[in-house]
Amino acid sequence: MEILLVILAIVIFIVAGTGIKIVRPWEKGLIERLGKYQRTVGSGLSIIIPFMENIKKVDMREQVHDVPPQGVITKDNVVVEVDAVVYYEVTDPTKVKYNVANFYVAATKLAQTNLRNLIGDLALDESLTSREIINTQLRQILDDATDKWGVKVTRVELQRIEPPADVTEAMHRQMKAERERRAMILEAEGQKRSAILKAEGQAEAIKKVADAEKYEKLTVAKGEAEAVETVYGAIHKGRPTNDLIAIKYLEALQKIADGQATKIFLPYEASGILGSIAGVSELLKEKIPSKKSEEKQD
Repeated sequence: MEILLVILAIVIFIVAGTGIKIVRPWEKGLIERLGKYQRTVGSGLSIIIPFMENIKKVDMREQVHDVPPQGVITKDNVVVEVDAVVYYEVTDPTKVKYNVANFYVAATKLAQTNLRNLIGDLALDESLTSREIINTQLRQILDDATDKWGVKVTRVELQRIEPPADVTEAMHRQMKAERERRAMILEAEGQKRSAILKAEGQAEAIKKVADAEKYEKLTVAKGEAEAVETVYGAIHKGRPTNDLIAIKYLEALQKIADGQATKIFLPYEASGILGSIAGVSELLKEKIPSKKSEEKQD
């Protein structure tokens, strides 16, 4: 009898142990009774009725799922290998368990199909440079489609878009030619700029020299003009005689005679003092005896 009681106690303990369930902090528990959903429990210790109830745990953490590589034909008929990564989190554990049979397979097929549609609407160059646009559009499509499954797609990232080997080689040659063209343009622009700066420097130097020469001539002319005005004022102030004016004319004639001209034009005003010039000449001859007379006296 005692043995039966011990065995019964052990059985009761085992059965009671099967009714105690522990739900971890990142999980939710769905309790079903005889195949019917009863309630959702959070993290901690939960007790269910053995053999009548069971619990299904759902991970509520953000998950990452790889979309397998697939061949996609672009708008310009180039086959590229494309794969992606989908980040999602469960928002409603009951929907993810009861509204879709296998969420992972459904999400993978949905991502592959829409990825083919998006890449197929773009040319190769556009698909290579529009990763952010593709990621945003694909995330929006998957988020709308998985909303009834109790899942929110938080982010989608394209891992790679790989064209065929021959297309990649052609793109490398095109990129190299484009870089060489840009280098030649930059070099030509540098030479052009250098020539322009050199020409501007030479023009500036010529302008400086011309300004200096102009300033020198203006200064000399101004000085001569002031000298003439001074002499003219002194002459008029002292009321010079015809003899003084005649002497000035003689000095001017001496300078004129040093040139190569064969004809000399005198001002009309000078005709009145020609007689004075002759008189002054005689006066000079009397005051300064010639060398011949001095030799005769010797």
